Amino acid sequence: MLNRCVWANSSELLKKYHDEEWGNPLYDDNKLFEMLILEIMSCGLSWEIILKKRKYIRTAFDYFCPETISNYEQEKIDNLMKDHKIVRNKQKIIATIQNAKAYLLIREKQTFSDFLWKYVNYYPVSNNTSTLITRNEISDKLSNDLKKVGFKFVGSIIIYSFMQAIGMINDHDNNCPFK
Repeated sequence: MLNRCVWANSSELLKKYHDEEWGNPLYDDNKLFEMLILEIMSCGLSWEIILKKRKYIRTAFDYFCPETISNYEQEKIDNLMKDHKIVRNKQKIIATIQNAKAYLLIREKQTFSDFLWKYVNYYPVSNNTSTLITRNEISDKLSNDLKKVGFKFVGSIIIYSFMQAIGMINDHDNNCPFK
């Protein structure tokens, strides 16, 4: 049996996500946007719920195309609120639309990847601790800077989790082979 991070052992879905995605450095702008939106959707929910709904969320949100999402109008919001296969939280849906607009503002000047990865000097930060960390100075700064551009629902804890998911921060357990 693989000695992976403790949180990943509770289901096959989490094991697969841990082994194939979580913590792997990600640089693709569209995928980064998707992961940010999924992290926002997961606030107050388990990550496993988001993984189960992921394919439906992708479809409902036009495969996370920021240009399309930024133009959503009330009819689309109403339809999303009726879709029982996704996370039906109006604040999160509105935040996703606003975040698509903010994302496009960043993309006018640089890639989203460069915007994000500069906070860790383009190299993953590896933590060697057995203590649960939910935020740090980097996530505080990135959260504040995202808010300045217009992003919503991007508090430091959500951003820290996002940074872990996209490999900016390596928080695999010390005994995990993916460390």
